[in-house]
Amino acid sequence: MGGSPLARRFDPIRGEGRVVAIVDEGGPNRRLVLAVPDWPGFEPGQFVMLSPGELGSVPRRDPLLPRPMAVYREIPANGERCIEILFKVHGRGTALMADVVPGARMRVVGPLGTPFPDPPAGARAVLVAGGTGIASVYELAAGLASRGVAVEVLLGARSAGDLMGESDFQALDATLRVATEDGSQGHPGLVTALLTESLDAPGATCVYACGPTPMMAAAAEIAAARAVPCWVSLENPMACGFGVCLGCAAPLREGGFALVCRDGPVLRAESVAWEGLA
Repeated sequence: MGGSPLARRFDPIRGEGRVVAIVDEGGPNRRLVLAVPDWPGFEPGQFVMLSPGELGSVPRRDPLLPRPMAVYREIPANGERCIEILFKVHGRGTALMADVVPGARMRVVGPLGTPFPDPPAGARAVLVAGGTGIASVYELAAGLASRGVAVEVLLGARSAGDLMGESDFQALDATLRVATEDGSQGHPGLVTALLTESLDAPGATCVYACGPTPMMAAAAEIAAARAVPCWVSLENPMACGFGVCLGCAAPLREGGFALVCRDGPVLRAESVAWEGLA
């Protein structure tokens, strides 16, 4: 189906997480820390399904569905194994998530999905991410850098206030470049312009992309023009996370569809029929 060949090492759990912290990071950006008993671990690029807000905040008759959220990273907190979720408040479900308080309980299902594969031996890894897609690539950058892989991270946002996780990426042993569409920070313009500059440099490279669909489609085109392998993490809406609802189908170049929750979210960029994605 065009997905990553990397096998998932962790079986998903269905459980409850306890809110350890919810941090307002300015503008629409929030950082949620959840202690999840029996959390098995995760691979970079995997995600969880979270209840929209605290358990019980949505009446049973309410059709509001769980939200797929990238696992940003794992951190220890007060001796507990916790996961961090970065998200933006942009609708009713995420507004409910932003209103949780420490001690609140949230339904957690995960880790789900197919993770990012390793780059080819000796290749430099270029990670390009925009918007909420930034949350999907931190653990990939951290893991590769810790193993001695040359990593370049390109982050894009509409403005400096929309940028997520910048200080975390700055702390990694990786090159970081930023682009903002309004020019308020870093390169003025689209982050894909930085990708073009990066891929024009000599040396073997592998691209990983996550963000708005037009950004990923452009990254795929830029990489393909230079015969550079490119992996993308799609962000299609979904309701179940297990391939039952069929709501996250993505068209494939070879015909047929991939289910982003099951066959992805990580897919080879050249396998995706980008013109068929809204």
